[in-house]
Amino acid sequence: MTDQPDLSPDAKAARSLLSAAAVRERSHQLLQAGLEGRLQHFTVDLARLDACADEVVTTIRQAYPSLDIPFHARWRHFAAGGHERWGAVMHGAAWETAADMARSAFDLAIVSVLLDAGAGAQWRYEEGRTGETYIRSEGLAVASFDMFVSGAFSSRPEDPFRVDADVLMTLTPEDLAEGFQVSADNPLVGLEGRAALLNRLGRVVATNPDIFGQVDDSRPGGLFDVIAATAEGERIKATAILEALLAHLGPIWPGRITLGGVDLGDTWRHPLVEAQDATKGLIPFHKLSQWLSYSLIEPLEWAGFTVVEIDGLTGLPEYRNGGLFLDSGVIALKDPSDASRAHAVDSQLVVEWRALTVALLDRIAEPIRAKLGFAAADFPLAKALEGGTWATGRRLAKEKRGDGSPPLSVISDGTVF
Repeated sequence: MTDQPDLSPDAKAARSLLSAAAVRERSHQLLQAGLEGRLQHFTVDLARLDACADEVVTTIRQAYPSLDIPFHARWRHFAAGGHERWGAVMHGAAWETAADMARSAFDLAIVSVLLDAGAGAQWRYEEGRTGETYIRSEGLAVASFDMFVSGAFSSRPEDPFRVDADVLMTLTPEDLAEGFQVSADNPLVGLEGRAALLNRLGRVVATNPDIFGQVDDSRPGGLFDVIAATAEGERIKATAILEALLAHLGPIWPGRITLGGVDLGDTWRHPLVEAQDATKGLIPFHKLSQWLSYSLIEPLEWAGFTVVEIDGLTGLPEYRNGGLFLDSGVIALKDPSDASRAHAVDSQLVVEWRALTVALLDRIAEPIRAKLGFAAADFPLAKALEGGTWATGRRLAKEKRGDGSPPLSVISDGTVF
């Protein structure tokens, strides 16, 4: 992101954290601290990384025997149960141009990803059209997809496949509860937090028509036009997607750390993080923003662009990837009793866990490629995640704990994990 001359030194420093490069660099700082035995809560044993990679390769070969692995993205969840839900919409919608389709796909992906924090172990969603029941990320995806195609986010009855700012601003927890089949017997973690996040999204979109309403009424999918404008020829850098999201959606996050008037979003404090400016002690993760960045690659490609430098993004610091490293022994708690209590998302323990997850995903990508016979260019980190590390974390959790719960419990407000 280019510096602007009118920014204060603190604001310039803050903006340097709004990038995947900052996530990567500072996460590797904490991995190095772990290797030196300086972390408060975790030890790191890189000797176990090869066996962990073997587990991931086993998962990949079972799920994708042809090794033709798609990118890690929300679109995989929209196809839960083998049903190509978005494909059916694409065939039936009356879009006039590829850009119209891409704005609609952006609308869906943005809202669905923002609703994709952990659902909790009890929640279920029964899909009317198939009669199938889904849980966790797949359930949240199918539920948000159903709301989208029913026109629940549109202010135009004749055009249901869109998300409008005015609808988001007035969305209530009760509206979301109805769409997600929430009841006393079917609780969803962080319902109010999710609704409030969509309300803030609506306000940001409505008050920035120069960004979100360049071609249409203000809608989240207006970001398509912003990102398309960064193309060189037909090529768009994956990091340009993330930088647009962080620049324009930063104010939607709950009041967390700000520096120089800049909202830092999914950024936290850790005393071992070094920097030469006001960002010393701060580590960004941008998990949902990066998950969303991965999920916007395909809509851009459907619209005729080629997304390049996908490995510029990082692995996602969430509990399946993090659980993979804990359950395989690559990292271990210094105090085993920490596994039996819940931890705040801003706790030093959770910050360390997330940083180690990002850095170790970089480390494990290479042995995974080597075992499968791929060069890095043919097997980006996004494929290792999808193939991959996330599914292996889920599998190991199920093998070690019957309910499939992660090895650590994090107190979430529905906007981080």
